[in-house]
Amino acid sequence: MNNYPRDASIRVLMMPRDTNYHGTIFGGVILSHIDQAGAVAAIQYGCRHVATVAMDKVEFHQPVRVGELVSFYTEVVRVGNTSITIKVSVEAIQRDTGEAVAVTSAMVTFVNLDADGKSAPVQRID
Repeated sequence: MNNYPRDASIRVLMMPRDTNYHGTIFGGVILSHIDQAGAVAAIQYGCRHVATVAMDKVEFHQPVRVGELVSFYTEVVRVGNTSITIKVSVEAIQRDTGEAVAVTSAMVTFVNLDADGKSAPVQRID
C-alpha cells in the first residue's frame, strides 16, 4: 500500500528528544514543522523570504510517537498583495500498522519580505 499519495513539503522522522512526559511528541514540535512546511510552500510559490503572521486554531486528533514518519502536506489557499495563506495537513505513518493517520491541520499566513525585511508583493514563479 502506498502511504504517500501526494508530495509532502517536508517529512520528519520523530525522535526521542522531541517527547513529552507521556512519551508522545510535543505539540510545539509539530507546530514548528507546520510553520516550516508552510514556509517551504510559500517560497516554492514565489515568495523570496517570509515571516509568519498567523496560524489558526490547531487541534490534535492523534498523538505522534517516536519513530513515526510525519508528512506535512501543503496547499496554497489564498494569495494577497504581500501575503500568502497555506493550508498544512499533517499525517503520521503509525509504527505498528503502517497506516497513515490524520494528526492535525492548520492555516498559516505569511508575509513576503524583500531584502530589507519590508513587505513585498507576492510574485508567482511559473
